[in-house]
Amino acid sequence: MKTMGPAKLEVPSPKDFLKKHSKEKTLPPKKKFERNEPRKPPVPLRTDHPVMGIQSEKNFINTNAADVIMGVAKKPKPIYVDKRTGDKHDLETSGLVPKYINKKGYGVTPEYIRKRNEEVKKAQEEYDDYIQENLREAAMKRLSDEEREAVLQGLKKNWEEVHKEFQSLSVFIDSIPKKIRKQKLEEEMKQLEHDIGVLEKHKIIYIANKQ
Repeated sequence: MKTMGPAKLEVPSPKDFLKKHSKEKTLPPKKKFERNEPRKPPVPLRTDHPVMGIQSEKNFINTNAADVIMGVAKKPKPIYVDKRTGDKHDLETSGLVPKYINKKGYGVTPEYIRKRNEEVKKAQEEYDDYIQENLREAAMKRLSDEEREAVLQGLKKNWEEVHKEFQSLSVFIDSIPKKIRKQKLEEEMKQLEHDIGVLEKHKIIYIANKQ
């Protein structure tokens, strides 16, 4: 109001007050109902009587006997009893029947697994070739399985010797040389455990060639 002045709005007329039912929604006009589907037959009257005395010439006894004689015998459902009280259970869903080992493809490696194994093998070969090329350039070689096993056994033997020496320490560490000796043995055992873990975890080991 400071710059534009008071708002010039149309003042509502006193005659335009809110009237009763003015906010209610108006319903559409009524339509005449027309039935498109046919009516159901009427319910019979109480005085109506059904037709009596109609007999069939079919011999149901002979017909049923012929159906039983000519029909295929129904095989009994296989069951098993697991209690003295005679509780019966379905045998096929129990897991006692060797159903899956008799399948044609039982024990055969699926096609998608063989393809995946081939892809993994091919990728490993390509990676090995790449590593070999880089190793030839970097003057490194790969440890054979026998060399890796020999190194692993040597590390374990060294750890046993250090551990035996550590066990032979005195109970009371009351001097600085004893503390230094204990700390050194602990560091050696820790390093040997780390090296043993690396060799056991990784099957492929590369070392630098000493020239």
